Amino acid sequence: MRAAYLEGRTIASLARDHGVSRGAIRTAVADLLPDHAAINEDSPAPELPVTLDMPGKVADFLRACELDPAEQEAPDQGVTVRRGQGYTLRVSAVPAVHLGLLARCQPFDGGQGAPAVPAQRKARREYENRVSALTPAGP
Repeated sequence: MRAAYLEGRTIASLARDHGVSRGAIRTAVADLLPDHAAINEDSPAPELPVTLDMPGKVADFLRACELDPAEQEAPDQGVTVRRGQGYTLRVSAVPAVHLGLLARCQPFDGGQGAPAVPAQRKARREYENRVSALTPAGP
């Protein structure tokens, strides 16, 4: 059957000759089909973007920072959602970018001679909780 397919016989004619469905023939010759792409099981799955709500205080701080292009794109593409007195920025990015943005917010916790403002610490902690929910717990 595979040889006949390679010689140019159609899937429909092979199915008629063998008395099976076209799907069965496609399965049998799947690796010979032109649009068949071999799946490399060793390659990691690509990270998909995840949408998280970023507190406005965190977003304002990050906009004032020097960020990498990928990190800069995430807040710029975010959607502003009004929340009472402040706002939330709905950001879509891969988890690695969210982790990078969170790392940039370390000054909110004080240290390095900068005073820690409770509202900023809370905003960072909220974003940290959302980002940490993305990463699976270790073994």
